[in-house]
Amino acid sequence: MTANNINRVTVIVLDSVGCGDAPDAAAFGDLGANTLGHIAEAVAGLSLPHLGALGMGNLTHIEGTPPTSQAAGAFGRLTEASLGKDTTSGHWELAGLILHQPFPTYPEGFPREVLDPFEQQIGRKILGNYPASGTVIIEELGKHHLYSGCPIVYTSADSVFQIAAHEEIIPIEELYRMCQIARDILTGNHAVGRVIARPFIGQPGSFTRTERRKDFSLQPPGQTILDVAKDAGQAVMAVGKIEDIYAHRGITHSDHTGNNMAGVDAVLNFLATDHQGLIFANLVDFDALYGHRNNPHGYAQALREFDARLPELLAALKEDDVLMITADHGNDPTWPGTDHTRERVPLLITGQSIRKHVDLSTRDTFSDLAATIAELLRLPWSGDGQSFAAKIVRS
Repeated sequence: MTANNINRVTVIVLDSVGCGDAPDAAAFGDLGANTLGHIAEAVAGLSLPHLGALGMGNLTHIEGTPPTSQAAGAFGRLTEASLGKDTTSGHWELAGLILHQPFPTYPEGFPREVLDPFEQQIGRKILGNYPASGTVIIEELGKHHLYSGCPIVYTSADSVFQIAAHEEIIPIEELYRMCQIARDILTGNHAVGRVIARPFIGQPGSFTRTERRKDFSLQPPGQTILDVAKDAGQAVMAVGKIEDIYAHRGITHSDHTGNNMAGVDAVLNFLATDHQGLIFANLVDFDALYGHRNNPHGYAQALREFDARLPELLAALKEDDVLMITADHGNDPTWPGTDHTRERVPLLITGQSIRKHVDLSTRDTFSDLAATIAELLRLPWSGDGQSFAAKIVRS
């Protein structure tokens, strides 16, 4: 088996599953953050036998998942070169596009030059306009929202304009329309990475966010591996919020799942097809439900649940398949605050064509992933990153 026999690559992004040690973490206030390592400490041991067999325990100290000397594939760590720790910059860099200018952030809230046209176009005033945890701000302002009908606008340490609304007060399609209005306004100096619809239901004291969240991203400013694969006539199968992150560009098939297990199911469904090309999945629960909510026990259980399903994914791989497991940033649930953390991310690679126990060490950019996918799928590549295909493919 050689690279000439590989016809499909599956990338699964475990959203926010960082492995610590980013060299510039101090500049982001994250020196010492380690999502995997600190979760394992907080729960007194995190056993991930199937991820461990691929080399996860070789990347950082994970109590309960020791290193192995016989990893069933290649393993290493990726370092983000883009100047951010957000979903958009992380995913774009994984797809071969390094951002040298960070997205704007709004620690003091959005200026009137943004909010005035937004309120005028939606025909309502807004509530909020400050950085907050999504679950906290709907508890703080949800009651006022219910009787006023005003949407809740908030941000975070990331470059996001988030709009929360109760589904019975602002119907979901109206919420999406508001987000598109905001997306059209937020350009130029205010070109935030994402506008996010955050629908919720329930009553004061028991509000619950729903899975009908939707991201309205900027268009990537250059070609990604998704564009290159699609232009070459290959299938690009997106799972979860991938289609939103890339502004629906470079995608031929999509299953917009709302949780981790549905995402695994969708990957398995795509693996069962004969499509050649790229399957690209984001499993969002780690970040959305547990990292941002400072819940290491819930995060640990979500990792165990994914680990338990990994054998299904491995069994579904055909002879010409390669599986890559990685992440887009960290979100250490034991860290102060509720924002992402600047960390390196794991890279685990397996498949019948992949050599066993190949230590890829620490790569300088997430974009090495895209360059490698391009070589494996015999695609032209002029984007960022250096391919490591020659190191991992059986000769």
